[in-house]
Amino acid sequence: MWRRNIVILLILGVVLCLCCDEYFHLVGRTTNALELNISNRKRCQISRRFVTRSEALSGSSLNGSKDGINNNSNNNDVVSPIGRLEELKQQEAELSRKLTEIRMEKLSALRSKPLTIGVVGFGRFGQFIARTLSKHGKIVVTSRSDYTDVANDMNADYVPLSDPESFLDKNLDVIILATSIVSFESTVKALAPHLEAYTSKTNKGPLLVDVLSVKEHARDILLEYLPEECDILCTHPMFGPDSGKNGWHNLNFVFEKTRVDKIVFDPKNKFDFDDNNINGRTSDDISDSLIYSNYNKNFEETYSYTEAMDIIERFLSIWEEEGCRMVPLSCKLHDEYAANSQFITHLMGRILGAQGLSKTPIDTKGFESVLKLIDSTTADSFDLFYGLYKFNKKNSLSIIQQLQVAMDDVVDNLKILEKEDFKKRQLQHEMDIQKTLRVTEPTSERGGTETHTLNRIPYTE
Repeated sequence: MWRRNIVILLILGVVLCLCCDEYFHLVGRTTNALELNISNRKRCQISRRFVTRSEALSGSSLNGSKDGINNNSNNNDVVSPIGRLEELKQQEAELSRKLTEIRMEKLSALRSKPLTIGVVGFGRFGQFIARTLSKHGKIVVTSRSDYTDVANDMNADYVPLSDPESFLDKNLDVIILATSIVSFESTVKALAPHLEAYTSKTNKGPLLVDVLSVKEHARDILLEYLPEECDILCTHPMFGPDSGKNGWHNLNFVFEKTRVDKIVFDPKNKFDFDDNNINGRTSDDISDSLIYSNYNKNFEETYSYTEAMDIIERFLSIWEEEGCRMVPLSCKLHDEYAANSQFITHLMGRILGAQGLSKTPIDTKGFESVLKLIDSTTADSFDLFYGLYKFNKKNSLSIIQQLQVAMDDVVDNLKILEKEDFKKRQLQHEMDIQKTLRVTEPTSERGGTETHTLNRIPYTE
């Protein structure tokens, strides 16, 4: 009996051992799986963090390249965009402060040596520019009519045009020729001998400035008649008493520095003709960009040249300080552009004005603009309009011919459309006749009806 019990205990022990071994094996597998799962989750988190960091560094690198940061640097050298905007704003403020300081210094330099400016021709436009220029220097005016009272109102001196010697004896730095286009040549020819006498005594002459609406004509006249001691600045303020009555801010001022210290600048040269500061150029460059009139080709910047340029820059700075948009442009290009803008504006204003257009109770905004165009163009003298045509004739005739062709094209298109519309209506009329205008008559022989189509009826309007 006890042997049987021993056998049973042995069997139970073996079974128990097998169960325990299976249990511990199962527990081990579960533990390893949990550890592997935890490890994998940690690796994923680390990977995601690495990717996020890489993206951030990549973004910083891209931003840095836009902000001027060297992209060839290592990741450790990449600068964060945080704070960059504040740094740029500080730089911007510093540049603005320096610009303000330079402008104030420039204005101080301008006021330290005010110019004495003479104005020949004290009509509507001459008075208009003299009034503003008087804020920046001494003004002396001359004209055929007696404008003493007007000149006194703006603290200017008036000298009769019949006394040019007294006018020149005012020690003028600049003379503005504010005459009409048609009288410009005669005015320059009359003034030239007195300038010759003046320059022979002083060995230097004033800067002559024209303000005509045509530039090649003015340039040729000034170069032909004026003594070479007189510097020449060809200008065109692209505004007048009406458009500039509220100030000159953002109004165009076109200029060409034509002759300085006996040197005529060639606008056809490869160098920018308005860059008359010769510092930094070689003698070969200078000889290429200048036309000489009885002048030594081995150019050296002399004191007289520097002094002449100083007067030009001071004069131009007055217009700049008044807010003008300064446009350096050759006289040739000016006339080409002006024909396509100024002349055609005056031409259309004159044509529309000749039709006697006037206000109506139902005016549109467009028609009001047309009336304003008529008023602004006809307010100027017809001599101005004629001068724009005569002394820029090549370009002006081209504009007139183009306008005539354009007018014919528009009228022809209207006629073509009118013919096409007539044909459509005629065809529709014939179709309507075929559909609706039929005559039916009963026949006594067949008791039915017989249809007769009417002959074609012509369509008229």
